[in-house]
Amino acid sequence: MKLNKKDIEKALETISVSGEGQNMMESGVVKNINIFGDEVEVDLTLNTPALHIKKRAEVDVMKVIHEKVYEKAKVKVNIKVDAPQKKSTEIKGKAIPGIKNIVAVASGKGGVGKSTVTANLAVTLSKMGFKVGLLDADIYGPSATIMFDVERERPLSVTEDGKSKMKPVENYGVKILSIGFFTKPNQAVIWRGPMAAKALNQMIFDAAWGELDFLLIDLPPGTGDIHLSIMQSLPITGSVIVSTPQNVALADAKKGVAMFQQESINVPVLGIIENMAYFTPAELPDNKYYIFGEKGARNLADDLEVPFLGELPLVQSIREAGDIGRPAALQQNTPIANAMEEITKKVVQETVSRNKSLPPTEAIKITTMAGCSAVKK
Repeated sequence: MKLNKKDIEKALETISVSGEGQNMMESGVVKNINIFGDEVEVDLTLNTPALHIKKRAEVDVMKVIHEKVYEKAKVKVNIKVDAPQKKSTEIKGKAIPGIKNIVAVASGKGGVGKSTVTANLAVTLSKMGFKVGLLDADIYGPSATIMFDVERERPLSVTEDGKSKMKPVENYGVKILSIGFFTKPNQAVIWRGPMAAKALNQMIFDAAWGELDFLLIDLPPGTGDIHLSIMQSLPITGSVIVSTPQNVALADAKKGVAMFQQESINVPVLGIIENMAYFTPAELPDNKYYIFGEKGARNLADDLEVPFLGELPLVQSIREAGDIGRPAALQQNTPIANAMEEITKKVVQETVSRNKSLPPTEAIKITTMAGCSAVKK
């Protein structure tokens, strides 16, 4: 029997590839048909590498040619896969109207002073004239209420656009929301991930933040569920990593940077801050003792090619100021306040740079003029 190409095409019109709405000829899966006597060679191009679909297509072609064209035909099926390149799903959040820049402050390890740095960064931004909010996202160890001396305060309910929302508590020019407002001092927060994420979403989207130049988010230590929930909920402008100089903290800080730089997350790292960089006794003001190691975070920033934002010494007054609810950066012309101001300026500058080179969170960007900061509308 002489095989005919049209007969084979007609037979292939009766079958389709799994997942395709059209038959093999209509969908364009069949690229070529060659006939050599009683031999038939069919070239197929599929858009999936799935082995079971490839095997099913091969069997179906051979079966339909044997049944509808010639049962003794020697059929060979060549399958090529041309799958569209899979795009990585980037985690993107929903913008909050009125908030121009959202900066996440993180640390790979607990106990490095991340919350203390966040509080001082917030009040320094406020001193510089920015409108600032602070979301304490450290669900299991909230501390913002203590550091801002607002433990006894409670967010009020206000109505915005017909909806009831929480009004953040404000002190030192910083608007604050924390799970600490809703729990008793001796009450442990024992929540699974979904419950914690729901509480965070309420504080983010059911809050009357108003107009803010910066919303700082004090993240929990580590790299886990809360971090992903935050980054899925909000379009983070950039992140700041806090670390001490010691190797065990630097190893975790490196993981923190890697988390933000993952392809699916892709949050710019504005830089690394080294906390507890050295100790200077009051009686020996010219001496520096590098208790946890020297320049560890600075060297890590160089290795990872991210900006180094500055260092803060290990000073008793910083701890005391946090404990009494008055961040050390509120003082004027002290070494701590001056160091914090330099670090904050660098955070602002890196945010400026990030907004110039990447699509901004909002259309409004930050600009710097003659060493001072301003908001450009």
